[in-house]
Amino acid sequence: MTTFSEREAAFESKFKHDKELEFKVNSRRNKLLGLWAAQLLGIDGAEAEAYAKNVVASDFDKPGDQDVLHKVLNDFKAKNVDVSEHRLRKQMDELLLAAKQQIMTEVKL
Repeated sequence: MTTFSEREAAFESKFKHDKELEFKVNSRRNKLLGLWAAQLLGIDGAEAEAYAKNVVASDFDKPGDQDVLHKVLNDFKAKNVDVSEHRLRKQMDELLLAAKQQIMTEVKL
């Protein structure tokens, strides 16, 4: 293999690794968001876990965070939970940082 081919393979490998980490972090954030939202909705136990899985699954509808945001906002609205879009976005940002720390800790283990 030539040096160029080796570098190209290394860059492709790093890109793949970075995308996998990004996917894991976003999925973890969505699970944490689902658990947080379930608590506000008065859902606990196995039902909270199931709700969190639904939040994670909602992210596969469209690219970006809008589908997750709309799902949770609509669920809040249906149960008369008073959480603004701004507050929800802030919570998503905070949970993204927490998810990133969790995933990076797991990767180092």
